[in-house]
Amino acid sequence: MSSANDTKFNSAVFLLTGIPGLEDVHLWISIPFCFMYVISIVGNSVILFIIKTDPSLHEPMYIFLSMLAITDFGISITTIPTILGIYMFNCREISLNACFAQLFFIHSLQCIESSVLLLMAFDRFIAICNPLRYASILTLPRIAEMGLVFLLRGMAIIVPLPFLLKRFQYCQANVLSHSYCLHQEVMKMACSDITVSSIYGLFTNLLTMGLDSLLILVSYVMIINTVLSIASHAECLRALNTCISHVCAVLLFYTPEIGLSVIHRFGKGSFPLLQILLGYISLLVPPLINPIVYSVKSKHLRVRIIRLFVK
Repeated sequence: MSSANDTKFNSAVFLLTGIPGLEDVHLWISIPFCFMYVISIVGNSVILFIIKTDPSLHEPMYIFLSMLAITDFGISITTIPTILGIYMFNCREISLNACFAQLFFIHSLQCIESSVLLLMAFDRFIAICNPLRYASILTLPRIAEMGLVFLLRGMAIIVPLPFLLKRFQYCQANVLSHSYCLHQEVMKMACSDITVSSIYGLFTNLLTMGLDSLLILVSYVMIINTVLSIASHAECLRALNTCISHVCAVLLFYTPEIGLSVIHRFGKGSFPLLQILLGYISLLVPPLINPIVYSVKSKHLRVRIIRLFVK
């Protein structure tokens, strides 16, 4: 009996889902996804190329931006291929091991992006609240150390998830509600006790995105407190203007993530279309919009991008 169950486990597949009820127009829906994929890849690649090749941009703010671009690049190439496979070729099947690998990279990269957004908030906090010590605090070796610590944190926390899922037997319906694999969805397909996996999944969310978002909020409370103490109205606006790009990136990342987490844990199958749309927004919109926002708001970056394409 155990052997039969093992065979069933190893040969089982999950079925990914597009937008229900719109199967006849899946090919047309693939067109905007293709554009999003190309723009995300090209946009983040251009950001990385310009920061790497221009020594004047080797400053903490732009180094953190390059970290964000690398993370967004990874999220795009991890998720969009399976999405395009569904809408262009009706390729819905994904093996268990491939699904576990995909969810590992998705959740790891999301944890790392959350950490990068925290580092960028710390950068703005030091630049506004303690500008005289900015260069001495955010040195290149220290930035590299912080980046490495958060990279290892993101991967180490997520590593147990696929191993916990691999222990389960899957005898429920194998149709996922997204076009990619997520831990909280795959976990619900198991017919085993998922208590440990569920608690650990909640723990990872609180330890990474929950803690990071709280620290970002605290940093902005302190930034606003410092800015309000500035006598000059023009200087006050100038200081706040340097934070707009980062605030946009934070809202783009955390808002759909929080909504999706609430629906997955407490929605119990309600709002299926909203769940699908929030899933797409949380993974596809930040890699698409972040390069555009930073290119528009950063004068130095904007000038070099224009110069690159004019040449």
